[in-house]
Amino acid sequence: MTLSPRLLKGGLVEVDPETTQVRNVIALQYNPDSLTRTLQIQSAGGDQPERSQALRLKGAAIETIKLEAEIDATDRLENPDNNRETVDLGIHPQLAALERLVQPVAADLTRNDSLAASGVLEILPLEAPLTLFVWSRQRVIPVRVTDLSITEEAFDVDLNPIRARVTLGLRALSVDDLGFDHPGGTLFMSYLTKKESLASQIGSTALSSLGLEGV
Repeated sequence: MTLSPRLLKGGLVEVDPETTQVRNVIALQYNPDSLTRTLQIQSAGGDQPERSQALRLKGAAIETIKLEAEIDATDRLENPDNNRETVDLGIHPQLAALERLVQPVAADLTRNDSLAASGVLEILPLEAPLTLFVWSRQRVIPVRVTDLSITEEAFDVDLNPIRARVTLGLRALSVDDLGFDHPGGTLFMSYLTKKESLASQIGSTALSSLGLEGV
């Protein structure tokens, strides 16, 4: 008998920013075939730095991530007796879990409205849970969801969505955003350190391979 390797799933984890307790784990049903990562360099002098600033960095590069994931309830609907929630709701729960990442909690909105009505002069913006993007042990990144696009492609007889494509836009949060003492800042530093360790494993190529004898 041939055993298939266990396939890890990518996903998102919601963490309490004060206690670091895990609140919710969202595993992607199918790992996307690709994801796009863009790193915007933070040069000290901007696009046209002075000579003394040309090689200086003022902070970590701003990393953005784009991915497209699929959610499909077709297989579960083929066995309705063991998947009553899917029969009743389709993929509404899975979509709602993703949307919750970008929406404030209804109770918090009500509380802030009550504070405003009672005459409180300054009401702080609502704080969301710390979201982590997990793509293997090498990539555990604190992120902010910058955009979420959902295309629902199929529906059951009650108009519950049963298949959808989800496009996620994420921005990595670094110590510049969170600080070194924040749990997310600690996770970012671990992510950065792992990158440095991985880069060091390939060693350096000889200049001769580039056709040079020296610089």
